[in-house]
Amino acid sequence: MSVSEQQATGASSAATPAGPGRLYGVGLGPGDPSLMTVRAVEVIAGADVIAYHSARHGRSIARSIAAAHLRPDHIEEALVYPVTTESTDHPGGYRGALDEFYESAAARLAAHLDAGRTVAVISEGDPLFYGSYQHMHKRLAHRYPTEVVPGVTSISAAAARLGKPLAEADEVLTILPGTLPEEELTARLASTDTAVVMKLGRTFPTVRRAMERSGRLPEAHYVERATMSGERTQRLADIDAETVPYFSVSVVPSRIADLPPAEASSGVGAADAAAATPAARDADDETTSPAALPGEVVVVGTGPAGPLWLTPESRGALAAAEDLVGYTTYLDRVPLRPGQRRHASDNKVESERAELALDLARRGRRVAVVSGGDPGVFAMATAVLEVASQDPYRAIPVRVLPGVTAANAAAARAGAPLGHDYAVISLSDRLKPWEVIAERLHAAASADLALALYNPGSRSRTWQVGKARELLLEHRAPDTPVILARDIGGPEESVRTVHLADLDPHQVDMRTLLIVGSSQTQAVRRDDGTEIVWTPRRYPEG
Repeated sequence: MSVSEQQATGASSAATPAGPGRLYGVGLGPGDPSLMTVRAVEVIAGADVIAYHSARHGRSIARSIAAAHLRPDHIEEALVYPVTTESTDHPGGYRGALDEFYESAAARLAAHLDAGRTVAVISEGDPLFYGSYQHMHKRLAHRYPTEVVPGVTSISAAAARLGKPLAEADEVLTILPGTLPEEELTARLASTDTAVVMKLGRTFPTVRRAMERSGRLPEAHYVERATMSGERTQRLADIDAETVPYFSVSVVPSRIADLPPAEASSGVGAADAAAATPAARDADDETTSPAALPGEVVVVGTGPAGPLWLTPESRGALAAAEDLVGYTTYLDRVPLRPGQRRHASDNKVESERAELALDLARRGRRVAVVSGGDPGVFAMATAVLEVASQDPYRAIPVRVLPGVTAANAAAARAGAPLGHDYAVISLSDRLKPWEVIAERLHAAASADLALALYNPGSRSRTWQVGKARELLLEHRAPDTPVILARDIGGPEESVRTVHLADLDPHQVDMRTLLIVGSSQTQAVRRDDGTEIVWTPRRYPEG
């Protein structure tokens, strides 16, 4: 019944009390009318006006869910979208057409509210979860008394129909619209524990590719019209894109839920610090039969410190691994996950760690070798690839994922000292003689390259920094900026800039990285008192 018809018949709802009416946003649940809440039914029963959105065909899923509770004397306001996915000749384009529609629809509802009528805007699912009601809420809720009645969401219904938990323990659930660009979907799927992708329909091919690229396709499920007529559940990999409607979702459910109870309740597997020892490996030999197909080793860079430095790809690889292998300090940066086994060891057994990881993968395990910074910069990637090039590991898949390396992290904290050509050199003579290091310092300094110096000193190496300073002063001015970056990203982070001539070896330890400027590097103190260091991208001619 339209407003004009209602006023013409003089129905009881037209006799409204003085003062503005009340606005309700009513969630009706995923589709089955029996999943409407008691409160939703109460509000509909007491409302004067029932409003609902629909496409131009006029059919409203929300109205069909609530149909049994609508009365003949309800005033019905069908808010019909001028466009859905098609193009429009509106001067403001698609967004302009929708904004104009929302303003017009809000004005229609405001007329009822001003007349003292109670207005219930009904919507499937929850009204504030990708719901059309929220466009009315932001235009009207600050003007009229308002209540939002929550509803069962489609993601809850999908999980229930699949019989699979969405998230357990410390797992992170990410909800994504399928309309995101493929690269963004891929990154977010790779970095989360569990996920739901909404708004499939014509976005399905993009979503499927993102699932495959992120490695989540084997875990992904498909749910169509959950709790409604025509419901369908299936593995996402088996779905024909031509059959996918808008009202469908993809679910990557909890991994913990599939673990045996003993593993699911623990934050760490049985193998821990001692697992990298020969005894532990012998135990694995006795209890683990060789897999028909090999597992995989992924070498992951965690950045200089903490989860803020992890890339989405690395985060996803760490979450998907069954075994984590690495130096204890780096493993401690990775959150504990039920069912994962952690194999920690000292930082001087790179080859042994690599062999352990490849042995586990040979037995069908998904293994992440955890490295600090970028795994290819003075870190574990080389050790793993060296062992993987030997028999019997040549058939084991190995991937290396990049990470934020210490040089780039330190440079960013200081400004842009590596903005032009630069060289990266380790001062540690544990794996190469000092004569080689000195020769490379001479070559890089004489070429006027900025320098990032890794592993400058430790308790057992105390003289290299002083020797490097003397050598560099043969090529650089005494006032050349030198950045001492310590514990970047960690709780004891400090960044200082000194002149090369004033570099004190006693202020440098293994957690410090040194950046030595070129002849063009500038150190400038800004008005706020901070000092920035930068190297121009343009180099003077001649």
